[in-house]
Amino acid sequence: MKKADLINQISERTGVPKVDVLVSIESFFTNVKEALAGGENVYIRGFGSFITKKRAAKVGRNIKQNTSVYIPEHYIPAFKPAKEFTDEVKKLTTSNIEVVKEEH
Repeated sequence: MKKADLINQISERTGVPKVDVLVSIESFFTNVKEALAGGENVYIRGFGSFITKKRAAKVGRNIKQNTSVYIPEHYIPAFKPAKEFTDEVKKLTTSNIEVVKEEH
């Protein structure tokens, strides 16, 4: 699903104009990015958490030049789904697998 598909679905389900949904989603993305860039995690109950993970410094390899490269310690964004989210996805994928097995 692309962002445009998500906007269309939300607009159809809520009756809110697509432009307003787009502005809301873009604002959400911007706020999450700004919070993570500022070192603050974002917790959404029942959905999941947007967090930053610390990557330790290490020595990498540049294969083309056959040299070692120092990679400093840095942070990366990550998403950790809530238990309810994970359980629902597992339930959906399990039921889809059972339907496929029944068809064959």
